[in-house]
Amino acid sequence: MDRRSTNLLGGWRLVATISTAIGAGALAFAAIGHFGPDGLRMAIRFTARTSLILFLLAFSASSLRRLWPSNWTQFLLRNRRYLGLSFAASHAIHATAIIALASSAPAVFREATSLGTFIFGGIGYVFIAALTATSFDRTAAAIGPRAWKALHTTGVYYLWAQFAVSFAMHANGALVYWVLLGLIAAAMALRLAARLRPRGELARAH
Repeated sequence: MDRRSTNLLGGWRLVATISTAIGAGALAFAAIGHFGPDGLRMAIRFTARTSLILFLLAFSASSLRRLWPSNWTQFLLRNRRYLGLSFAASHAIHATAIIALASSAPAVFREATSLGTFIFGGIGYVFIAALTATSFDRTAAAIGPRAWKALHTTGVYYLWAQFAVSFAMHANGALVYWVLLGLIAAAMALRLAARLRPRGELARAH
């Protein structure tokens, strides 16, 4: 990926493109199931996975750039904010599919959820809202750098843990979940590796 193409694909264009694609995909899955419980559950699973991938890209962007400097990793780091906003959009679509399932098939919804789902999932959405609201220069400046760092550090690690627990609970031997759990673990390993890498080695890599 060259510098010109990354500039054309980045920023709000990236958010718009990703959000539109995810929305269309969720709608397609729901339509396959005639907008019944099965179709809505497919849409929920699809958006859960797209949210995870986008979250992991934003979560790992800085580490990937430190460990493997390239145009691609520079693109990820430069667009980390927009990947985070795309993640928020994906999870908003995920929430919409969940609400649609709860409204159209309450018995199926109750069977698939629990009190813990509401509590920990609700906390996750509060963090997503707070992280999204403070992803802009003006709002970040309003709360100050120390509060911003505390919020974003706590929020991203909470969401990482929530994804790890949620996908582990739904694994049930399915290969796709183990692959996704491997990506979740790899993202944390990348962060640790980037922190442990000597500063001099980082400078030589750049």
